[in-house]
Amino acid sequence: MTRSPTVLTNDLLSREEREAVIEMRHAMHREPELSNQETKTQKRIIEALRRFGLDGAKTFHNTGVYVDIEGLAPGPIRSIALRGDIDALPIHESRDDLPYQSQTPGVMHACGHDMHASIALGTALAFHRMRQSFSGKLRVIFQPAEEAEPLGGRSVAEEGLLVGFDAAVGFHVDTDIPAGSFGACAGAVTKSSEQFELNIIGTMAHGAESYAGVDAITIAGAFINEVQKVVSREMPVDDGAIITIGTIHGGEATNIICPSVVMTGTIRTSSPERRNLLIQRVREVAEGVAATHRGRVEFSCQSGEPAVVNDAGMVERFRQIVIRSAGEDKYLQVKPSSGSDDFGFYSGCVPSVYFQFGSREPGNETGVHTPTFGASDKILIPTAELAIQYCWELLND
Repeated sequence: MTRSPTVLTNDLLSREEREAVIEMRHAMHREPELSNQETKTQKRIIEALRRFGLDGAKTFHNTGVYVDIEGLAPGPIRSIALRGDIDALPIHESRDDLPYQSQTPGVMHACGHDMHASIALGTALAFHRMRQSFSGKLRVIFQPAEEAEPLGGRSVAEEGLLVGFDAAVGFHVDTDIPAGSFGACAGAVTKSSEQFELNIIGTMAHGAESYAGVDAITIAGAFINEVQKVVSREMPVDDGAIITIGTIHGGEATNIICPSVVMTGTIRTSSPERRNLLIQRVREVAEGVAATHRGRVEFSCQSGEPAVVNDAGMVERFRQIVIRSAGEDKYLQVKPSSGSDDFGFYSGCVPSVYFQFGSREPGNETGVHTPTFGASDKILIPTAELAIQYCWELLND
């Protein structure tokens, strides 16, 4: 039975906490830092926590921070983790209408992580203030390196930061959802992502005597055509598997048969069971095509983030909270994304929910990972208070 203390019937963040949330968002946006370089951001977060009396923050993955808030009330002892990612992207911001626009050339918060971290901060501050009124433990994780290897989410799992926890909560801004609305769906909501490299090895020859060589470019072209048949002929349609060739480099001159080509790409699937199968089939197609053309290949694959899988019960509880606090029309059944997020490492450890909060409105229609992405401050506090309410109910279940 969920308890609903009077402390949660009104605003969940104090005026000072609200100001700290907005201040954090603006400061991070002005001074964005790339994956695995978030040293200033780490220091800023620790200082903000200490300013409100929240000591004891710990670091991980070099530039990450997490803090535990222990409830002091009697009751069920549950442990919930909440993540806010903190890294930016190598994109030059072109939003000169923002008073807090990026001051770092070529780097910006184009994926909303400045908002995610600020929402996480607000959640931590509110729970610290309310610690006399709840039982259990909330761990707020300010996670670095969601965008690039080495991934911070992998470190969360490998360093055991979720061992003994009952659930995890993550969230992401969504430019397809109107500002003020929220969404979620059960099951796989993102895809796993593997990065592969293919070194195609042929034999150099004069362009006028192609029979004397083995053309690596010809092999590369054949591979690009054949590998897509793995998706169209071997994968279920509802899996939504994607094989992308992202880069291709080869050739030395217009009149030389190319001796080598290097290709890189990604392999995505929403199915944990088919993840290894896809990698195996890409390798087999590459080796088969190369052998057919008298060449050979060297294939390597780096395992990336697993798919984020939402627990159905946690999604339903989230839906109920949104309807209760914001209205039935503010909850949307969103579709799974073809992108990836290393929150998949969290959902692979404990039951999890990964919800979306909308940002789309006039002036803020551009998608994430673009130089014109932006979102209003006004969506921060409602989202933070929704996260607070949700974690509160999970802890006091």
